Amino acid sequence: MAKRKPDDRRERVQQMRREQQQAERRRTITLIVVSALVGVVIIGAAAWVPVSRMIDNPASKPMSEFGVTAAEAGLGELTNDSAAGVSEHMPTGQKISYKTVPPSAGPHWAQPAAFGRKFYDAKDRPALETLVHNLEHGYTIVWYDETIAKDDAQLEALRTISRRYESSQFDNSKKLIIAPWKASDGAFPAGKHIAFTHWSLANGRRQYSERVSGEAIEQFMKKYPASDAPEPQGA
Repeated sequence: MAKRKPDDRRERVQQMRREQQQAERRRTITLIVVSALVGVVIIGAAAWVPVSRMIDNPASKPMSEFGVTAAEAGLGELTNDSAAGVSEHMPTGQKISYKTVPPSAGPHWAQPAAFGRKFYDAKDRPALETLVHNLEHGYTIVWYDETIAKDDAQLEALRTISRRYESSQFDNSKKLIIAPWKASDGAFPAGKHIAFTHWSLANGRRQYSERVSGEAIEQFMKKYPASDAPEPQGA
């Protein structure tokens, strides 16, 4: 049997080393690629959280996206009411008879509804006499009737609009309350299911609408900002 030459053994050893080095390089490259992919996934997931929140955040969307456009809302003519009743506080619990439906000014109870609450339903709505005090402080109140309360899409649009005005700090630009109007409080004009109200120095302001329109609400609030109210400094 012929013996292997030393050169043959060296060549075989070198070949084995080359194969081992190639295997090590493949493992290293695989590890780098896998690590990079994991990093991309982690970074992408972390980035998606704030992005998704921004996408879902009502404040990042124009008001025209909520409900129908102002042109489609079936808006009625603006009504100017008496602005009497500034600082006319009545005993809490005393029923006040308002001359308009809904009231846009007038006597009211001494304590307004909390600044932080923007949406109410029929179960927890404050008394009219309480909400009129909010009007005195510059709030716009959007009233919705029982027809809207039974319409899931329109009611959800109102809820979403209300979230745009949530704030942890006092801010006159956030003075919006959305509240239900009960049949026992009086009747809206035929075919109207939404009412905007605001108390300006010169007049109480009212406007009716057939359908929910974020754009129409925004236009009303820009026309009658909190700053033109009798007592805009109040919360």
